[in-house]
Amino acid sequence: MGRKKIQITRIMDERNRQVTFTKRKFGLMKKAYELSVLCDCEIALIIFNSTNKLFQYASTDMDKVLLKYTEYNEPHESRTNSDIVEVSPLQVYDVDSLRYALLTTSKLLLLCKCNCTRCIRLWWSYALVIYVTMY
Repeated sequence: MGRKKIQITRIMDERNRQVTFTKRKFGLMKKAYELSVLCDCEIALIIFNSTNKLFQYASTDMDKVLLKYTEYNEPHESRTNSDIVEVSPLQVYDVDSLRYALLTTSKLLLLCKCNCTRCIRLWWSYALVIYVTMY
């Protein structure tokens, strides 16, 4: 049983918004830590809440990471909220439609009981993909 999907909009209730901020802030910092350890990279995370209180996480020294950032002159990847909102619905649609097509095709292939090499190979490859995507 999966988690309930929530709509990504501003939470109107002040108390609920604060609780969500606290939990997600901790989760974001934990993910930043994990990324820095797993991938051996430097991470600086700066968060200002709605009352302009500062929260920060740095995998090394914050000042060193920020200095490195300000002196960096090469082209680099940069994203804003609008970039994520524009891309996200398309990706979800593509994944859902591909999963549906895969399940439909695999069900048809499972019904195929002929002994030709092509059907057997396809049956195994689709069965493997279904097994991996379900977990």
